[in-house]
Amino acid sequence: MTDFRPVGYIIGLLITALGIFMLIPAALDLYRGDPNWYAFAESAFICVASGGLLAMAAHDSLGAVLTLRQSFVLTSGVWLALPAMGALPFIIGAPHLSFTDAYFEAMSGMTTTGTTVIPKLDALPHSANLWRAILQWLGGLGIIIVAMIFLPVMKVGGMQFFRSEGFDTLGKVLPRAREISRALIRIYLGLSILCCAAFMMSGMNLYDAILHALTTISTGGFSSEDKSFGAYLGAPEYVASVFMLLAAMPFIRFVQLVQGDALPLWRDPQVRAFLRWHLYAIVAIVFYRMMRSEDPFWPTLRETIFNVVSTFTGTGYSSVDVTAWGHMAFVILIVVGLIGGCTASTGCSVKVFRYLILIESIKAQVRRLYSPHRVTLIRYDGHPVAEDVVNSVMAFFSFFILSFGLLIVALALTGLETRTAITAAWTAIANVGPCWGPEVSANGSIVNFPETAKWLMSFGMFLGRLELLSVLVLFLPRFWRG
Repeated sequence: MTDFRPVGYIIGLLITALGIFMLIPAALDLYRGDPNWYAFAESAFICVASGGLLAMAAHDSLGAVLTLRQSFVLTSGVWLALPAMGALPFIIGAPHLSFTDAYFEAMSGMTTTGTTVIPKLDALPHSANLWRAILQWLGGLGIIIVAMIFLPVMKVGGMQFFRSEGFDTLGKVLPRAREISRALIRIYLGLSILCCAAFMMSGMNLYDAILHALTTISTGGFSSEDKSFGAYLGAPEYVASVFMLLAAMPFIRFVQLVQGDALPLWRDPQVRAFLRWHLYAIVAIVFYRMMRSEDPFWPTLRETIFNVVSTFTGTGYSSVDVTAWGHMAFVILIVVGLIGGCTASTGCSVKVFRYLILIESIKAQVRRLYSPHRVTLIRYDGHPVAEDVVNSVMAFFSFFILSFGLLIVALALTGLETRTAITAAWTAIANVGPCWGPEVSANGSIVNFPETAKWLMSFGMFLGRLELLSVLVLFLPRFWRG
């Protein structure tokens, strides 16, 4: 029988830590004289008390090594439990959401999706908007650590290729999980500080700079403005574009960069393909827009760069109505949203690595057609790719497409218009953020969606953020035997 005490101990500690983070927005409102501080203080007490009790109840498992089954349960358990606790301030205090809406908002934050159910972001207390940003920042950090430590061991979607024993992404630079975590946290915190400073230099005040730095580095996309980045046109768009790109690249390469080795970052096939595909999308959309309108070139280029990067990385900021760009531009944005960032980054969706493996697999299959007796190896960055990695990647693509299609059908059955159902499924399963359709409010809020649709999207965000297979395996009876 599986011993869940180590899982409970870790989740208890994380809930306690989440409660401590709630004291930051509480202190902000207390300083500003806003009575909403009590909601965060009360929520913090509940989290610290419940998390502490859970950790104490399982403390005798301290030092135990997690089994593979426990690792699967832990990753799913964390992303189910923390949004439930993170939703408390939205229920107890402003904006006084229902549990369904509050859980959706917290899940959107922790998975760095960025879709919101709040119709008036401008009217929220500073503490509530800051908490939304903190949830995304914590979620972004969490997914990097999960991608570097847990997913390779669990062999999810080809991630076993990045195990430290077999690939030089980790190699001998950072041999232990604790060292990996510490190094990643330092890089993540450093990028957040640099981003905040850059936003302030571009004209933002301190509060807005901090909030948007948290949601930029996490590629989350929550904003305190109903107009999203439409309220910060100009230099802040370029700043955000740079840091969104950085946040969607492999963080382990930044660790190597800090240690004095810049070559791995440039030579990484993911990074090069990621930047190249960005260039293709930006050039195609700019050319298409210039052919369709007489808008000046430089504003068109700035808008396109920002919104393409935001969608590609899964951040989900918007500065203009992209649906006005025309059908071709809109389709390109949908496609790049289904690509996503690099492995071991805060970026979302399928990931560049899997597309590169898919492309190499297709090339190998074509070679076998005209030369059936030829031994064809699939390689990535000069390394042969094992068959189990290729099979895992193909399984991931299959489950992703199947889950995407089923979610569209399920959302349509709740009464959503077809375009709304498609973009809602896209934004949830790929953790992108924006959604379009007649049921979507002016600021992108889905407050008018049926309650069932919100729960379906919450599950889609949870499923997509944890790479699908790591969640679906929990539903197999064989997983729980032995």
